[in-house]
Amino acid sequence: MSISLDSLASSYTSQISSSTSGTDKLENTLNNTSSSSTDDELMDVCKQFEAYFIEQVLKEMKNTIPETESTSASMSQLKDYYEDQLLTEYSSDIANQGDGIGLAQTLYEQMKRNYNL
Repeated sequence: MSISLDSLASSYTSQISSSTSGTDKLENTLNNTSSSSTDDELMDVCKQFEAYFIEQVLKEMKNTIPETESTSASMSQLKDYYEDQLLTEYSSDIANQGDGIGLAQTLYEQMKRNYNL
């Protein structure tokens, strides 16, 4: 069984309708996930989160660069699409290269320690 951020998010979202508090819902999700997940799957999810975090940082950095007015609307949309794809690939490469920025390893260790995964 493969665990991804999407599966964790959908599991957490489905638990929102229950009567427990938000912290209890998240803890229940993590506890339910722990029974069927392996260390490799957990690390994969942590690396996916790190890649997503890096992507958001890169996009915000890109937003600080002033844009030129010389491109048409259709070219601008196409350029934005390819820039987003490029940033997604860069962030994935950064997260999966060596230790990345260390966020995945830290998150992995905290989840193992705090949720007995």
